[in-house]
Amino acid sequence: MNDTANHHFEQNLQQWIKHEKAANEFIEVIGKLWFDKSIELILFRRQLLERGASNILSKHSYAENIIGRKFSILDSLEIARTMLNMDLAPARIDIGRLNREWLEEQEEYGNITDFLKDKLKAFIGAPPRSQNVQDVVLYGFGRIGRLLARSLISQAGDGSRLRLRAIVTRSNDEKAIRKRASLLRKDSVHGPFNGIAIENIEDKTLWINGHIIHMIAADHPEEVDYEAYGIKDALLIDNTGIYRDREGLSRHLKAKGIQRILLTAPGKGDIPNVVYGVNQEICELDAQKEQIFSAASCTTNAVVPVLDVIERKLGIIRGHLETIHSYTNDQNLLDNYHSKYRRGRSAPLNMVITETGADKAAVKAIPSLAGKLTANAVRVPTPNISLAILSLTVRKETSVEEINQIMREASLKGRLIEQIRYSSSNELVSTDVIGDSCACVYDSPATKVSSDKQNIVIYSWYDNEFGYTQQVIRLAKHISQVKSYRYY
Repeated sequence: MNDTANHHFEQNLQQWIKHEKAANEFIEVIGKLWFDKSIELILFRRQLLERGASNILSKHSYAENIIGRKFSILDSLEIARTMLNMDLAPARIDIGRLNREWLEEQEEYGNITDFLKDKLKAFIGAPPRSQNVQDVVLYGFGRIGRLLARSLISQAGDGSRLRLRAIVTRSNDEKAIRKRASLLRKDSVHGPFNGIAIENIEDKTLWINGHIIHMIAADHPEEVDYEAYGIKDALLIDNTGIYRDREGLSRHLKAKGIQRILLTAPGKGDIPNVVYGVNQEICELDAQKEQIFSAASCTTNAVVPVLDVIERKLGIIRGHLETIHSYTNDQNLLDNYHSKYRRGRSAPLNMVITETGADKAAVKAIPSLAGKLTANAVRVPTPNISLAILSLTVRKETSVEEINQIMREASLKGRLIEQIRYSSSNELVSTDVIGDSCACVYDSPATKVSSDKQNIVIYSWYDNEFGYTQQVIRLAKHISQVKSYRYY
């Protein structure tokens, strides 16, 4: 290696070390903003709390690729430092947007302080957007229940918003509590819990990152007295899937201490099915009279945001949704009896064609699609991450480039920025999506448009466990009116 090459190598290495040091300081500032001021920083909808330096730098690299220009951790650090010294109300702030705007507009401002005073002026000295503290009960503690517990705890901050108070299962003896705590701490798909969870067998509680969570046993929803545990006017999130109609879910409301119900499955009958980001306004219309809501399904949350964008921009004449879905606990590990067709065959060994109600659920969120969609599903031998393939005929002639630009804009601006992630990678595969907080990841290189320019095919990945869980929490905050200010 010659001197020039050596110099170049050393220069790049020192640059990396400088950025890694900045990332570590950035992590410290993120923590101070969160715990001292209840200000959560995100980066183009990607979580920054509890992330390592390499992960933070990777997210900056992703952002640079998406916006198509320089995007430095050094700028993010300076912005975050400045925010730490400002009198800001509790808020969720996309530092990616601020970083991009600073790059584009810095000549208009004397310094970053003046820039932030202008951009965040609505938050400076303002009272909190919400004074509510919402008790939360998890009814059921399966795949979704445990991820909800992890997320509720990690997002709790000073406990001034959603506050997990209890978990209800069929048993709470010593063996059951220890096993459920172990399943919370370690997950084969999502990895270890980033925190401390300790069983207190005598009190029948879990102590999780400073939160005392009651482990309650019940065979019937109405038999629990939550007020005996100091729980009042709680939001109960039913993630068992046992009760899906109004009659069954209303049994929860007979229990002392429960005010509202949120179902983590498609609701039947007249229960409002809500895809947060698209039709959550129906919660506001029904807030006074409605106590039961559904967060629809993971697939519905993945396809509806994309359908909403395409319907508004291009118009949909008709279409078919095909879901390539990971197997679930509803299927058998080995061939055995099952009440539904094909699902009795071994899930880890077979691709299994089965039905999905995503087309009907999509219409509930976007009424203009009534009579235009069909849907089917194929369960495949993967434990997590699914793929929705949308074959649509649209009203306006279009191109791959136009569709990609439409989806890119929707992922960066507007009301669906928490729901749609834009991917430009030619190498994206399913495991890359594990832990993504968005409802769907739009795969831009996979988009197809026929020669008539009106038949299109869109591929949308989704973490059918974690991504869906984040949608449930967004909806829970909306129903409970505990949202903070936002700058996205």
